[in-house]
Amino acid sequence: MSDSNEQAEAQMSPEELAQVQAMQAASDTPQPAQDMEGYTPPSFAQSEEGESEVNLDLILDVPITLSMEVGHAKVPIRNLLQLNQGSVVELDRVAGEPLDVFVNGTLIAHGEVVVVNDKFGVRLLDVVSPAERIRKLK
Repeated sequence: MSDSNEQAEAQMSPEELAQVQAMQAASDTPQPAQDMEGYTPPSFAQSEEGESEVNLDLILDVPITLSMEVGHAKVPIRNLLQLNQGSVVELDRVAGEPLDVFVNGTLIAHGEVVVVNDKFGVRLLDVVSPAERIRKLK
């Protein structure tokens, strides 16, 4: 505190000092926003097992990246620079082995390539359990 504030407080009565301190404490407390009209806080419901359930409507329109991985290859930069049209890169997977399906970089399933209306698709063969996905995030 500055010297002028200390002098002013020394001249105050105990009641005035208590009032000033109460106003300072109230100004330090975050106040709720006044323009939150129409805001509805997220709702959490309890299931029969006692686990909380989240209202998924809040996130249903959030975009995610879904990617399929056929395999990996480690290639030295020398070989990478020599690649051209018609080059073949050998992957670490056997033909016919399932693809890995990732959502935002997290493995969620294994699948096989299918053709649907002249477009590639993936038929899911094995889906990783939600508990396992969460465990892998940690």
